[in-house]
Amino acid sequence: MATEKPYFYEIEIKVRDYECDAQGIVNNANYQHYFEHARHEFLEHAGCSFGKMREKGIEPVVARIEINYKNSLRGGELFVCKLYMQREGIRFVFYQDIFRVSDGALCAEAKVTTVCTKDGKIDKGDDFATLLEEFISK
Repeated sequence: MATEKPYFYEIEIKVRDYECDAQGIVNNANYQHYFEHARHEFLEHAGCSFGKMREKGIEPVVARIEINYKNSLRGGELFVCKLYMQREGIRFVFYQDIFRVSDGALCAEAKVTTVCTKDGKIDKGDDFATLLEEFISK
């Protein structure tokens, strides 16, 4: 029996035709855009826009991305990107899954590791953690 993931945010997105390759499926690089868009929208939803964080000296940056592709999306299809996050020391890890709306198929899953910088140097991320403490899975 599969364990339910502790998603706390989701966004529905429609595939645009120009995101598809010659095979008529979404080009692999566009999944990274989808995952990034979902993270940015989540941060806005949580009241932590990049502009507001920058004003506080908080600069979260992607350090590593792992994507597993499962089922292809095609032009015009709707999908939902769901996410949750965990803190691992100075790293904040976003776990994100994309599901096709029409049949619920898992299309891609990602593990996005971020760190925070301050004055150009890696920071412990305590300020970022404080902003998002209600969302960080234990």
